Amino acid sequence: MQRRTFIKGIAATSLMGITATDIEAKPPRKREHNSTTLSGKEFFLDIDYTTVNITGKKAVATTINGQIPGPTLVWQEGDTITLHVTNHLKKSSSIHWHGIILPAPMDGVPGISYKGIAPGETFTYRFKVQQHGTYWYHSHSGYQEQTGMYGAIVIKPKKKEPFRYDKDYVVLLSDWSDEKPTSIYRKLKLSSDYYNFNQRTVGDFFSEVKKKGFGQAFDDRKMWNKMRMSDRDLSDVTGYTYTYLMNGNAPATQFKALFKKGEKIRLRFINGAAMSFFDVRIPGLKMTVVAADGNHIKPVSVDEFRIGVAETYDVIVQPTSARAYAIFAQSIERSGYALGSLTPSASLSAKAPKMDKPQALTMADMGMDMKKMGKQKMGGMKMGNKMKYRWSAMEAQKYPVTKLPMATGVQSTMKAMAPKYRLEDPGVGLRKNGRRVLTYADLKNRYSTRRDRKPDREIILHLTGNMERYMWSINGIKYADAQPLRFHYGERLRITFINDTMMNHPMHLHGMWSDLETGDDNHLVRKHTVIVQPGAKISYRVTVDAKGGWAYHCHLLYHMAGMFRKVVVA
Repeated sequence: MQRRTFIKGIAATSLMGITATDIEAKPPRKREHNSTTLSGKEFFLDIDYTTVNITGKKAVATTINGQIPGPTLVWQEGDTITLHVTNHLKKSSSIHWHGIILPAPMDGVPGISYKGIAPGETFTYRFKVQQHGTYWYHSHSGYQEQTGMYGAIVIKPKKKEPFRYDKDYVVLLSDWSDEKPTSIYRKLKLSSDYYNFNQRTVGDFFSEVKKKGFGQAFDDRKMWNKMRMSDRDLSDVTGYTYTYLMNGNAPATQFKALFKKGEKIRLRFINGAAMSFFDVRIPGLKMTVVAADGNHIKPVSVDEFRIGVAETYDVIVQPTSARAYAIFAQSIERSGYALGSLTPSASLSAKAPKMDKPQALTMADMGMDMKKMGKQKMGGMKMGNKMKYRWSAMEAQKYPVTKLPMATGVQSTMKAMAPKYRLEDPGVGLRKNGRRVLTYADLKNRYSTRRDRKPDREIILHLTGNMERYMWSINGIKYADAQPLRFHYGERLRITFINDTMMNHPMHLHGMWSDLETGDDNHLVRKHTVIVQPGAKISYRVTVDAKGGWAYHCHLLYHMAGMFRKVVVA
């Protein structure tokens, strides 16, 4: 059955306000639709088709409880929760609880965790909540995530948190298209740059000649062409078809978070987009980052941060003026933005700041040897002696390496010749922009990891692809042709990714934490999704403590079919 939903810009009630008043005061209800927040131990979620109007044009979405995003689920650490999910679609569906530590059969990945939820059936998930923080959930079936099936999870901690705030809001970023996802994917297969309207021009070449001289400009173009790459390929799908949303609101209708002057506001940012990275800032306010992927970190004060697909960051801000502040999230390729207001009044809206100009990829993003490249080619990136020491120490770590199958051929046309750890690099578009930008090198676990086990062994995974033919794989082998990765229960495993492509890939391991190496073994930061920058390498450690079958994949929706592995823990 189809329902009609119009997405409207409304002033949001903070999570703290909701949980303290209306919802908990009411007796439990079996089915509560169109409520933005649900809390308790038992939940009823309905997957269905819903007609929406986000862009001024009607389209059919797949929704949870008839809304985009689905309701925010508020859980309590230590509780055992039950979720009854009923599928009213004409095709199989599923819900995966992203970043949640739970038994493998409850993970919600068809073909690995279970069969999925057939049309007309109800599947009941039940598991104990073992963590706290900010997470999210989404469909793991087909392209249903792109068409609206996602929502936020907030888990209240057992213990008092090490920071204070007065109000608490979820800020869920996403991308919406009136086009069918199958149509988007077909266009990408026909022409991988179909949605890229920032292509190079003849004028660009002559500008480079003026800047670098003809010989250098010619050599640079020759190198990019030889690798069949463009330094303007920052995102596969752009604002040409996407409308960027904040809590389901387009920029024209704006999500609003209310504050009183002087209050400390916690904003729980979640990137629930299918394909879009966002660069987030609130002009006029510093943001103190206090959690990454649900886990507390040592506070870091920044002006801006990049949030990759599937990541979460919690920040605290303290508005000092009774005016509306823009919560501004521009897409990585600068084709559009999501916009909300942090405002003292629902009648006040913030204006969007001007978008930054897009930056081009550099030779470092191709994985070229930085020492052999001039400063100009590195896009102005610099690395201090302290960073050099940290990355050298990471390079020097040696563990027994388990060799994995590799394949070459048409499916893998790119290769990073000298990939490096670049955790201090904010990434293309954020370099030398005059703002203090969060990097992975800033992330430090709030609690000591000094006594954590060292890895027993290491595996190295190359992220591979062919941009022209829009083919994606791991180690040159697409998922359909790959054998499962086998992890040994109880071991401590180091995983190193080398990104041979020129795209950022958000890699997500289900069921187990990824302890990211940032050059400080005393404070390994714990994440569920790790961004691997173009032409770079990155390492993290996994305590293999969850038996069963798990998914391991790039979280860009249109990469997932190839850049995916099943992990078997036994």
